[in-house]
Amino acid sequence: MASILVISSEVACGGVGGTLARFVLMRLGHEAWVLPTVHLSNHPGHSHWAGARSDPAMLSAMLDALEANGWLGEVEALLTGYLPGEGHVAFALDAAERLARHRADVLHLADPTLGDDPKGVYIDPAAARAIRERLVPRADIAMPNRFELAWLTGESVRDAGEAERAARALGPRTVIATSVPAGETHLANLLVSGNAAVKADVRRRPDPPHGTGDMMAALFLGHLLNGAGERQAFARAVAGVDAALAASRAGPHLALAASQETWAKAAPWPLMPG
Repeated sequence: MASILVISSEVACGGVGGTLARFVLMRLGHEAWVLPTVHLSNHPGHSHWAGARSDPAMLSAMLDALEANGWLGEVEALLTGYLPGEGHVAFALDAAERLARHRADVLHLADPTLGDDPKGVYIDPAAARAIRERLVPRADIAMPNRFELAWLTGESVRDAGEAERAARALGPRTVIATSVPAGETHLANLLVSGNAAVKADVRRRPDPPHGTGDMMAALFLGHLLNGAGERQAFARAVAGVDAALAASRAGPHLALAASQETWAKAAPWPLMPG
């Protein structure tokens, strides 16, 4: 069991961001400490939503309290996700530095949640630039979707080959690229680490629920901290997301609770050379 600090969004309804990460990580046997960058009724992709951003100063005070209680040395990994403002990115960087002072081997997985196809960048442009220039370069693992990988690197990402080249230019030692086109009926997920690359092709699903990228990040990190190697953690994460999507049956939200026995124990997805 590991303790993981999650800096991302919190929603009252649905499974996205830190709300999803907490459930997935705890289901895999870990403690998840969530510092919410926003409090929302639901994902803003739905017709109606309400909520507000968290004040970065408040988040810093919360982290101060955790540190004063002597608990930051327990944290083995940091998962950063939705950071809507430049102040939130600065806070995430400060949190990463503080955790590293307490424990040199803290693992940082950055899920650069800044945009998607076809909408493009959907956070404050200054925050997106800070994620590109400051947050992603200091992460151990980055998990961008196709749009984010292209935007972060300035490279074309139209297929798995281009995604692999862009991933190697991104900076972190390990990059997982999601939702990369693989023909008309499939999407590719790529794991690029060191000199090796593998991919997992999955079937395209029309109008999937929000949160699949958040779930991929939480599953990969959770399995990795449970002792799986990167390839096995990646294969199990892909399988888990696909299982949750299958159980959701085109509903508005991922059916996380109903399908937890399936996605938590999903057999590794077949991998192919990248």
